[in-house]
Amino acid sequence: MAPTEQPTEDNIMTGTDERKATMLTNELPHEDSDPDHHDADDEKRDKILTRRLLWRLDRRILPVLILLVLCSFLDRTNVGNAKLYNLEKDLGMTNLQYQQGLAAFYPLYIAAEVPSNLVLKRVTPRIWIAFLTFLWGLLCMCLGFVHNFAQFISLRALLGLAEGGLFPAMVLYLSGIYTRSELALRIGVLYTATSLSGAFGGLLARAMAAIGDRGGLSAWRWIFVIEGLFTFIVAGFTYISLPNDIPSASFLSEDERKVGIRRLSGIEHGTGNTERDEKFSFAEIGRAIFSPQTWLTAAAYFGLLSGIYSFGLFLPTIIKGLGYTANEAQLWSVIPYAVAACTTLAVAFLSDRLKIRGIMMLCTMPVAILGYGLIANIGADHPRVKYGMTFLMATGIYSSVPCVLAWLSNNSAGHYKRATAAALQLAVANCGGILSVFLYPDVEGPVFYKGHTIILGLLVGGWFSILCNVLYCAKINRDKARGGYDKYRGYGDDREPAFRMVM
Repeated sequence: MAPTEQPTEDNIMTGTDERKATMLTNELPHEDSDPDHHDADDEKRDKILTRRLLWRLDRRILPVLILLVLCSFLDRTNVGNAKLYNLEKDLGMTNLQYQQGLAAFYPLYIAAEVPSNLVLKRVTPRIWIAFLTFLWGLLCMCLGFVHNFAQFISLRALLGLAEGGLFPAMVLYLSGIYTRSELALRIGVLYTATSLSGAFGGLLARAMAAIGDRGGLSAWRWIFVIEGLFTFIVAGFTYISLPNDIPSASFLSEDERKVGIRRLSGIEHGTGNTERDEKFSFAEIGRAIFSPQTWLTAAAYFGLLSGIYSFGLFLPTIIKGLGYTANEAQLWSVIPYAVAACTTLAVAFLSDRLKIRGIMMLCTMPVAILGYGLIANIGADHPRVKYGMTFLMATGIYSSVPCVLAWLSNNSAGHYKRATAAALQLAVANCGGILSVFLYPDVEGPVFYKGHTIILGLLVGGWFSILCNVLYCAKINRDKARGGYDKYRGYGDDREPAFRMVM
């Protein structure tokens, strides 16, 4: 009798892999199988495939989008870093002209957001997002070679036009990849990159200062040139790596693609089965424009973004007021951003787990309100306390953003309504960027009482806007439960009776 072959470690591992593969790819049980056993096996198989699908999507998509956000906010806020290395003096600008140059970024940025989202589906996300990235990288690099105020303000305006479509496109893109209960965490990851970009920008500016006046360029010019070149590389990486949607994602297996499509095709997600074939309609654009949710969330986001943009502009100045040099101020600016990044991820995860958005913001925004309320009333003789308040400000503001972005997208179904609503929300909110650059002139530092007080008022108003939207969503859900929306049954959008508003 032949001896029995002893299993080796390789054999055991191979057998395990084969069993897993069999479990994931087996056909449904035969008709004479136990139905309960079939249901349990099918559910288990779907859970395994879903976990594997999400892991592969996250690993492939999020790093690309994180790099895009990093480049975007570096190219948008690097002017604040360059200012510390004699940007104004070299270009012969007054402080008012510097503020005008900052504000010039926003009009075309805002104007580009809605049209960009409306063409995203036709051009495809991979091509459109990569093109925008390449364009703003080129413009950022050109800022390193300007010689006067006219050139500076013109390039800042064009930079806004190039960047305007990015963030609305990313929110819309993610809403077509992930389900409603998965969106806030992914947006939170992107906004973590936003907060870290402030930290990274400070570190990079410090490194550029070490280069000094080499190659005929001063330190502030190197900031623009090197960040622009980095953006070029990211544009190419985006074109190569970013899938347009789940059906075209070549890195997914056939089973994973089927699960991914099925997860997005129910009323729970809000897409019905018609969004992929949806045709452009002005009626859908109108639904977004006249939706109270669009304007209530946009009002809150306006206050948040006013705080975010101004925060990046005044933080280095506040830290410098502690007695640090320009280089030391860049390094100390890292810490509040890092704390905000960790908090943003935690809040976004909790928001997805609990499936709440506005209710979460009612808890996070008061943290920023407290920070602004205290710092506005702290005199110049308490610089360390003022620096401590920046942690509350950054934490409360940044952690609220994923919730407000995911919230409107969650409650807007129909591709073109969601595309318009997401872009319009951002367009209104980014008007805060125009306001913020005039709130913190150098002559009012390091106290900045007026600027802090205005942001405080905007945040308080935003909190009440969120409260109103929570109550409005609750009313819609009650009306649907009572049959008030039965006439919309079969529409396959957010008016469906089965589609419940996230609160």
